[in-house]
Amino acid sequence: MKTAVFCSLIASVAAFSQQDTRRDAFAGIAAAGAALVPAAANAAAGESPRFSVFGLIGDGSSYSEGAAYGSDQKERPYSPYSVYPEANDESLYKKGADEYKAKKYAVLAETGKRLGRLEAYSEKAKWFEVQNELRRYMYETRGAISYLATTKEQKKAAKQFYEAIELTSVSATQKNGAKCTAAAKDAQVKFEALRALL
Repeated sequence: MKTAVFCSLIASVAAFSQQDTRRDAFAGIAAAGAALVPAAANAAAGESPRFSVFGLIGDGSSYSEGAAYGSDQKERPYSPYSVYPEANDESLYKKGADEYKAKKYAVLAETGKRLGRLEAYSEKAKWFEVQNELRRYMYETRGAISYLATTKEQKKAAKQFYEAIELTSVSATQKNGAKCTAAAKDAQVKFEALRALL
């Protein structure tokens, strides 16, 4: 509607102008119309534009965000509300692959170094340092252990280690030097026992 009004306005102005001829008027109208038509995105020579509205209207083979519950995907989605396919042998992520295990073991190696600092911090009453060391990296440690611990024995050893570092943290909060130092030593022992099982 707006386009038609705009074009007729241009035609009227051009018609009443004494300097413009009829041909110039129509050229002006055509130029205005061309300016209002949006250009086709990613158009290729000899190919009409493709579009998809949530995979329901238009070309369902073109990938669209939302995709009407995966209707424009080759594989069945994980759920009706997901745009991702169900995990299979061709998935990029494969749980238990060597590359992921190597990263988790690297986290455990770094954890061993950090646990070794706790005892010295506790003996010097550096409570803030004890807490910092536990907060900085133990989240990664817990994730790595949860990934690697699969058997009942490994999970039991993991729980004992978690309890030891929790006691270390609580003792540091209470500023109890003897209890914190003992808990830090116990955490190291339990961590090494856990690593041997993993």
